[in-house]
Amino acid sequence: MPANIAPARQAAFDILRKIGLQHGNSDALLHSHSVDRLSQQDRNLCTTLVLGTLRWQRVLDIEFRRFLSRPGLTLAADSILALRLGTYQLLFLDRIPPHAAIFESVEWAKQSEGARQSGLVNAVLRKVAALPKLRSYDAELAYPDWMVARWRNCYGAETCRRICEEGQQEPRAALRLLDIENEERDLPAGATLEPGNFLAKARLLPSGSAAYAPSSGSIQFQDEGSQLIAELAGTGHRILDCCAAPGGKTAILRQNNPDAELLACDIHPKRLATMKARLAGLSNTHPIEFRVVDASRLANVGLFDRILCDAPCTGTGTLARNPEIRHRLQPEEIERQAARQRDILASALRLLAPGGRLLYATCSLEPEENEQVVEYCLQAAGNSARKFRKVDLRETFDELAAQGTIRGEAVSMLRANGFRNGYLRTVPGVHPCDGFFAAMIERD
Repeated sequence: MPANIAPARQAAFDILRKIGLQHGNSDALLHSHSVDRLSQQDRNLCTTLVLGTLRWQRVLDIEFRRFLSRPGLTLAADSILALRLGTYQLLFLDRIPPHAAIFESVEWAKQSEGARQSGLVNAVLRKVAALPKLRSYDAELAYPDWMVARWRNCYGAETCRRICEEGQQEPRAALRLLDIENEERDLPAGATLEPGNFLAKARLLPSGSAAYAPSSGSIQFQDEGSQLIAELAGTGHRILDCCAAPGGKTAILRQNNPDAELLACDIHPKRLATMKARLAGLSNTHPIEFRVVDASRLANVGLFDRILCDAPCTGTGTLARNPEIRHRLQPEEIERQAARQRDILASALRLLAPGGRLLYATCSLEPEENEQVVEYCLQAAGNSARKFRKVDLRETFDELAAQGTIRGEAVSMLRANGFRNGYLRTVPGVHPCDGFFAAMIERD
């Protein structure tokens, strides 16, 4: 690591470069060993720099490009990165000295593939430094125009605004306690836990807490919306999690069904192996069977009375946590995902035992990946000998509330506006969690 660049900024530059090359996502990279080795203060700053730069990237580009001598000037990828990170510090962070933001951005540019443009980086950032700090920006400017337009069409202008504003905020760090008897174990030194917004076994870390990696499987980072999906999947004797990695929902399925036969499948061998190693620490339960397989081609595994089909998706409900998605996603990707989701759900339905229930879920805000997938598959299944019906998820939600699994201030909010036509929909900025969709299907 260059001695003239602070560890937090060097780590932030490295992570943003990897994200730009699509060599990882921000959530995984910010919880990597290289970040864990930083001091708590540096971890916090690194996280702020990475996520803030990604969240405001479109605005940052507008601001610094106004000072280029030629608007169409081609910039090296590393020069753009240095300009973005420097501009973010200069305009959005009031505790960063301007000279530090400029000097270290220029130094990083000098040592990168953009070395020839380091002088330009210096000149542009000095002009950016003269702009007013902490100006108010319309959150919708931070998202692609096509994305904002479709959310306005789907949810209305006010909810679209709330989605965009929520995506620009630091989300609360939610944890799942897999070992209630030892809830203080594996916590950062001095950390205090607060009750979850609506789940009895969820906890929240204070805002701004440093990222850390729990040393065992008894505690896991997991948004409350994600936890809710696993709770809604219910209990059974033979359970299938057909798109299991990274394993957060699988862990809850095992916690709620300690004696059940549980099969966890995923198409990615490395992700499944990582998940298997992490969940090995779960105690007092039957072993989980892991299988590398394409969920759209599941066969020869028998029938299951409970299936969780947490399908791969565009992830537009998690943009506060994964801000780079907005920069990578193109409109045509939505239909590509939907086609694969239809194949996965159709495959999973063939494995549902009579009287069994399947929960289909995504972390997408897009109807093409959600309601339309379910309705398509139900219509197709209606032409077969097997009969399926949609179950109103409000019933399952109320049962969990009666058991005390779901509780807290947000329960009445979810009851009031989290359900429509039997489906569950959580919306960032409206509900205190990421955006999730869920539908329950039962085989007659």
